Amino acid sequence: MIRKLAGLLWFAALTTLCTGQSEAELKALPAAPDPQGSVHSEPPTGWSQPPSPYLPNSSGPTVRSRVRLTLQEAKALVMRNNPQITAARLQALASQQVVRETRSSYWPTATANMTAVDSQTNSRITAGALNNPIIFERAAAGASVSQLITDFGRTKNLVASASLSAKAENQNALATREQVLLAVDQAFYGVLQAQAVLHVADETVANRQVVVDQVQALAKSALKSDLDLSFAQVNLAQAKLLLLDARNNEKGAQAALAALLGYVTPQEFDVVDEPATTGGPPANLDELIQQAVNARPELQAINFQYQSAEKLKTAERDSLLPTISALGAVGGTPVRDYHLSPWYGAVGVDMEIPVFNGFLFSARAKEAELRAQVVEQRLVDLRNTIARDVRTSWLNANNAYDRLDVTNQLLKQANLALDLAQTRYKLGLSSIVELSQAQLQQTQAEITQSQAGYEYRLSLAVLRYQTSGL
Repeated sequence: MIRKLAGLLWFAALTTLCTGQSEAELKALPAAPDPQGSVHSEPPTGWSQPPSPYLPNSSGPTVRSRVRLTLQEAKALVMRNNPQITAARLQALASQQVVRETRSSYWPTATANMTAVDSQTNSRITAGALNNPIIFERAAAGASVSQLITDFGRTKNLVASASLSAKAENQNALATREQVLLAVDQAFYGVLQAQAVLHVADETVANRQVVVDQVQALAKSALKSDLDLSFAQVNLAQAKLLLLDARNNEKGAQAALAALLGYVTPQEFDVVDEPATTGGPPANLDELIQQAVNARPELQAINFQYQSAEKLKTAERDSLLPTISALGAVGGTPVRDYHLSPWYGAVGVDMEIPVFNGFLFSARAKEAELRAQVVEQRLVDLRNTIARDVRTSWLNANNAYDRLDVTNQLLKQANLALDLAQTRYKLGLSSIVELSQAQLQQTQAEITQSQAGYEYRLSLAVLRYQTSGL
């Protein structure tokens, strides 16, 4: 009994030592690197940082103040706070750990063992296996080590497949960032468009109120009819409806931008307009398509996925090959039968040769081959889709550029027509219907002209996204 107690105490001390070493080794493991091409954006030089949005689990106060915001500031803010970008970055980091997991097969595997046995005298295991070893009363501890010598390329291909998958996740993270940045452009220009329309609506209400006041004064003097006053009041009511819609659209655009930037509570921005773009879109469409094929992260990601699938196919085929490993074991037996030595140790080499497992390996190899073909077809489809998207965005950019001159001419002619209609109406040479029509056309032309510039900028942003990224 004393020998057993001494052996158990010795095992407890050895267990504590092994546990402490394991924790120290875990803490010493290197951290995974950041994904290639991941974005840790810093604010531009000379930039006044807007207040950070408070996320749902934050205890900070509710953000209510109006924030001055430029497009570059919005992009810097969204890259720090947008959960889609953060999630894609974390997914890329997780894929780096898969590479480490797969590469761990190259390293030795060491295991510590502690065993204490109290057995029936002169008993043997006689069921459950082909051998019947005798069971000795003992208490022992030791360690075993195994090291892969070669599996004829299977582990190498598995590591290559995991590395390529990690590269694909990095490209997916970049693609997510580009998509969110494009959404920022759309939301930012949407706010500018809504504010431009709101400004036009404000001016329209003010101008038509002036007309109503003038016609009302003339109607009181019997110089204009009540019908003219009714038409003028109808035009004023239409302008007020336009103003209500414009205000609602402006608030909706503000809410969309705030949500994209990570604000949970309502937040309004004083968006700062940039100088208008004067140059036209690029002329060579074929160069843009080739640039997109070379630069689009979505295409790079699926290309890496195809290469990863090819490596996995080779690895599954190599499962049919033998695996050779070196084995070693050493330990001590302080509590033992007199037939046993106080120490034990052994080394050896093991070759594992797959013979038959119900066609498992061949089925896995065929599955990997078919999945590689699926990814190859997706790669071809995505390349065609990107070429179509570049062509469409290029046509839209050219159309938006051509609309700039047309809308400017439209506004110029509408202003001229309104001036003439007002002059003719004051001189009594035309009816209120002609003036109302001219006012409506001038309002529509002003709205169209104010929107055209932002539509062209947005079309250029979409074209940049489709080709080289934002």
